[in-house]
Amino acid sequence: MRFWRRDRDAVHALRSRGAITLKDFRGTRAVPLGLVSDDIGAAVGGAALIVVPTPAFAQADLALALAPHLADGQVLFLPPGTFGSYVMAAALRQAGCRAKVAIGETGTLPWLTRKHGPETVAITTRATRLPTGIFPARLAESGLATIRAAFPAVEPDADALSAALMNAGPIIHPPLILMNAGPLEHFPKWDIHKEGTQPAIRRVTDALDAERIAVREALGYGKPHFPLADHYSPDGEEWMYGNLAHEKLTDSGDWREKIELTRHRYMMEDVRLGLAFLVSVADWAGVPVPVARGLLALGSAVCGEDFRATGRTLENLGLAGRSRDTMTALLRDGLA
Repeated sequence: MRFWRRDRDAVHALRSRGAITLKDFRGTRAVPLGLVSDDIGAAVGGAALIVVPTPAFAQADLALALAPHLADGQVLFLPPGTFGSYVMAAALRQAGCRAKVAIGETGTLPWLTRKHGPETVAITTRATRLPTGIFPARLAESGLATIRAAFPAVEPDADALSAALMNAGPIIHPPLILMNAGPLEHFPKWDIHKEGTQPAIRRVTDALDAERIAVREALGYGKPHFPLADHYSPDGEEWMYGNLAHEKLTDSGDWREKIELTRHRYMMEDVRLGLAFLVSVADWAGVPVPVARGLLALGSAVCGEDFRATGRTLENLGLAGRSRDTMTALLRDGLA
């Protein structure tokens, strides 16, 4: 396993140690790293699978850094993606990269995790079902096989747009941060998943998720839709992290944290990009999404920025004018 990071000082400290410390249900142990480098070419050269767990707003810049170093047959894995598979593919083409790569994106992270120090990571639970779409979908068989070798929980999704509409972040986080804005700005730390997940907020989350599923159905995507209600149910249909995942999350105490509303990735990624994307796809599909639109407007007001205009939308990606047929062809065949 190789590890790349831009921060040279952080890379130097980790390289000296040669491992990260992992804490999970099995205890605490060192996980060796074969290479630690700030040279992205050295890190990805010859790699079958390149995992990109960065926030969605970093994807385009990372694609530009990767462009000179990619080769045919490599697979990029974005967990999750917020339609980042298309964003990265377009950025790679713009940078002159013609490597035939598959880009996969999921509905959530493979792990619920938090840093416990500069070189220590705690994993609360791992995904047991990980819906994953590939861009372009014609490379799905080989792309999924490569990803599955490292992440056995992946399940094939129809395509990258279907996977983007599985993304749980823009559903779970916007209601939690916006409806907990008072305590988040008042207390030094606040657990939005424990004290902040009250029945009124859950009802909003369920309504928002129903809009997501309505968009999926309008575009012809079938079940499973992985409704977020299953995440909270101890005995319902198995969700992406399996049953009792919410209880593991709240019991860990790792999500009692300071969230700066105008800077945190829950706002900058899940509202500004993810929710804006959902609303734009709903507009394109002709599906009313009043809850999503309202939360997007609230997030815009909190940050003083019109996320519908500046966020990740079909309009800003140059895709809003496509017909259903030409969108399907793009998702299947990729960029020329």
